[in-house]
Amino acid sequence: MGSKQDKIASFNPNNAGLADSQIYGLPFTPEESEIVLLPVPWEVTVSYGSGASDGPEHIFEASFQIDLFHPEFPELWKKGIAMLDASAGMHGRANALKEKAQQIIDAWEEGIDVENNDELQEIIDEINEACAHMVDYVEQEATKWMNNGKTVGLIGGDHSTPLGYLKALAKQHDSFGILHVDAHMDLRIAYEGFTYSHASIMYNALQIPQISKIVQVGIRDFCEEENQVVEEAQGRVVVHTDASIQRASFDGETWKQRCDAIIEALPEKVYVSFDIDGLDPTLCPNTGTPVPGGLTFQQATYLLSRLKDSKKIIGFDLVEVAPGDDDWNGNVGARLLFHLCGVAAI
Repeated sequence: MGSKQDKIASFNPNNAGLADSQIYGLPFTPEESEIVLLPVPWEVTVSYGSGASDGPEHIFEASFQIDLFHPEFPELWKKGIAMLDASAGMHGRANALKEKAQQIIDAWEEGIDVENNDELQEIIDEINEACAHMVDYVEQEATKWMNNGKTVGLIGGDHSTPLGYLKALAKQHDSFGILHVDAHMDLRIAYEGFTYSHASIMYNALQIPQISKIVQVGIRDFCEEENQVVEEAQGRVVVHTDASIQRASFDGETWKQRCDAIIEALPEKVYVSFDIDGLDPTLCPNTGTPVPGGLTFQQATYLLSRLKDSKKIIGFDLVEVAPGDDDWNGNVGARLLFHLCGVAAI
């Protein structure tokens, strides 16, 4: 096949991507690519809609419809973007555990005393152990590719999936922040008994001391416990709710001004955690827990681009993309992912 430079010279970015190509129809292997995408088709503790475990495959398939010329990042494709193969058996294992997790969720909803039910606690223990193995796997894979000089982007799966990546980054960076775009705070403590619940990812992130700041954007659904976590964090978590963003815009604040405030609160090194439901649900109708409101696509990409202008983006994830009856969610996800690759590219 020749070297990477040979592939760049012979590749025509104006042609349709070949079916046997890498993501976006690109010809590069992970070893040749500057950006390596780690798929984690894991979705176990979801408490509403499902399908996020199919997100990586769904985005991959939709990526071939994306034109490679990005006006903001016209040379991006030459850097190389490649998706790794998913861990063998992970998808099936997650689906099997999801059925067991549903027993716990149903029990909570039926008012059963789950905490004092030995049988249900055994199921919770099994799920927590399996999720811990998933976290360890992600940490090992992310570390491996970062040590090879790659920028890693994680594709979920539900929002529990990036924790291992955050742990890997914490071993390589003394301090960094998270830009968290989401409809939810995800600050619940072991939600429904699951230590690694998708609703607990940012609470778990707060247990990593190297994470100095989490700035949340687009939040529009949270509980009293989560609000208390924010208050007790004493400024370590900054929240820009969708309601506050919209009210300020009605009063004349520009999106540029809000973006500047968001970015100013972040440290020099930033990890981007992007739950697709941070967008307006017309852009992601099949995501697990859609909430009215949210960012437009252009608001999201503008924020990410302004972030790149003043901070060092050390990694990112895109999670909760779930297929429906068509490829709309995957289409939006693939386009957002391409922009994330653009802002994260060195």
